[in-house]
Amino acid sequence: MNPEIIKSVLAIVDEIPSGRVATYGQIARLIERPKNARLVGKILSQSELYDGKHPCHRVVNAAGRLAPGWEDQAHLLWAEGVDLKSNGCVDLKRYQWEA
Repeated sequence: MNPEIIKSVLAIVDEIPSGRVATYGQIARLIERPKNARLVGKILSQSELYDGKHPCHRVVNAAGRLAPGWEDQAHLLWAEGVDLKSNGCVDLKRYQWEA
Protein backbone atom coordinates (compact mmCIF):
# COMPACT_ATOMS: atom_id res chain seq x y z
CA MET A 1 0.00 0.00 0.00
CA ASN A 2 1.05 3.53 -0.72
CA PRO A 3 2.57 5.10 2.45
CA GLU A 4 1.12 8.52 1.57
CA ILE A 5 -2.42 7.13 1.41
CA ILE A 6 -1.92 5.36 4.73
CA LYS A 7 -0.64 8.57 6.30
CA SER A 8 -3.60 10.54 4.89
CA VAL A 9 -6.18 8.05 6.17
CA LEU A 10 -4.70 7.92 9.65
CA ALA A 11 -4.41 11.71 9.82
CA ILE A 12 -8.14 12.03 9.09
CA VAL A 13 -9.01 9.33 11.65
CA ASP A 14 -6.95 11.18 14.25
CA GLU A 15 -9.13 14.27 13.68
CA ILE A 16 -12.44 12.55 14.48
CA PRO A 17 -13.53 13.99 17.82
CA SER A 18 -14.48 11.84 20.78
CA GLY A 19 -18.20 11.04 20.71
CA ARG A 20 -18.39 11.23 16.90
CA VAL A 21 -17.97 8.72 14.08
CA ALA A 22 -17.04 8.86 10.42
CA THR A 23 -17.69 6.33 7.68
CA TYR A 24 -15.14 4.57 5.52
CA GLY A 25 -16.60 6.33 2.49
CA GLN A 26 -16.46 9.72 4.19
CA ILE A 27 -12.76 9.24 4.89
CA ALA A 28 -12.17 8.09 1.31
CA ARG A 29 -13.82 11.29 0.04
CA LEU A 30 -11.77 13.44 2.43
CA ILE A 31 -8.53 12.00 1.05
CA GLU A 32 -9.88 12.60 -2.47
CA ARG A 33 -10.23 8.89 -3.29
CA PRO A 34 -14.04 8.58 -3.17
CA LYS A 35 -14.13 5.05 -4.58
CA ASN A 36 -11.69 3.64 -2.05
CA ALA A 37 -13.82 3.04 1.07
CA ARG A 38 -12.64 -0.58 1.17
CA LEU A 39 -9.02 0.56 1.05
CA VAL A 40 -9.72 2.77 4.06
CA GLY A 41 -11.12 -0.27 5.87
CA LYS A 42 -8.07 -2.33 4.97
CA ILE A 43 -5.71 0.37 6.26
CA LEU A 44 -7.65 0.69 9.51
CA SER A 45 -7.71 -3.07 10.01
CA GLN A 46 -3.91 -2.96 10.01
CA SER A 47 -3.52 0.29 11.95
CA GLU A 48 -1.54 -1.40 14.73
CA LEU A 49 1.31 -1.76 12.22
CA TYR A 50 1.69 2.02 11.96
CA ASP A 51 3.12 4.48 14.46
CA GLY A 52 0.97 5.62 17.31
CA LYS A 53 -2.53 4.88 18.48
CA HIS A 54 -5.37 5.89 16.22
CA PRO A 55 -9.07 6.06 17.21
CA CYS A 56 -10.15 3.56 14.56
CA HIS A 57 -13.15 2.61 16.70
CA ARG A 58 -14.72 5.88 15.53
CA VAL A 59 -15.08 4.59 11.96
CA VAL A 60 -18.16 2.64 10.85
CA ASN A 61 -19.71 1.66 7.54
CA ALA A 62 -22.26 3.73 5.61
CA ALA A 63 -25.15 2.13 7.52
CA GLY A 64 -23.52 2.78 10.89
CA ARG A 65 -22.54 -0.87 11.36
CA LEU A 66 -19.50 -1.67 13.47
CA ALA A 67 -16.48 -3.60 12.22
CA PRO A 68 -17.21 -7.34 12.18
CA GLY A 69 -15.33 -9.36 14.76
CA TRP A 70 -14.28 -6.36 16.86
CA GLU A 71 -16.34 -6.64 20.04
CA ASP A 72 -14.46 -3.85 21.83
CA GLN A 73 -15.57 -1.25 19.28
CA ALA A 74 -19.06 -0.95 20.77
CA HIS A 75 -17.64 -0.55 24.29
CA LEU A 76 -15.13 2.10 23.18
CA LEU A 77 -17.87 4.10 21.44
CA TRP A 78 -20.21 3.75 24.40
CA ALA A 79 -17.44 5.04 26.72
CA GLU A 80 -17.33 8.19 24.55
CA GLY A 81 -21.10 8.69 24.79
CA VAL A 82 -22.09 7.11 21.47
CA ASP A 83 -25.21 5.00 21.97
CA LEU A 84 -26.08 2.22 19.55
CA LYS A 85 -29.54 1.72 18.12
CA SER A 86 -31.44 -1.48 18.90
CA ASN A 87 -29.99 -3.08 15.75
CA GLY A 88 -26.43 -2.48 17.01
CA CYS A 89 -25.67 0.34 14.57
CA VAL A 90 -24.60 3.91 15.26
CA ASP A 91 -27.22 6.57 14.53
CA LEU A 92 -25.31 8.52 11.88
CA LYS A 93 -27.82 11.39 11.92
CA ARG A 94 -26.93 11.93 15.56
CA TYR A 95 -23.24 11.02 15.81
CA GLN A 96 -21.64 11.46 12.38
CA TRP A 97 -18.73 13.87 12.36
CA GLU A 98 -19.20 16.81 10.02
CA ALA A 99 -15.72 17.26 8.63
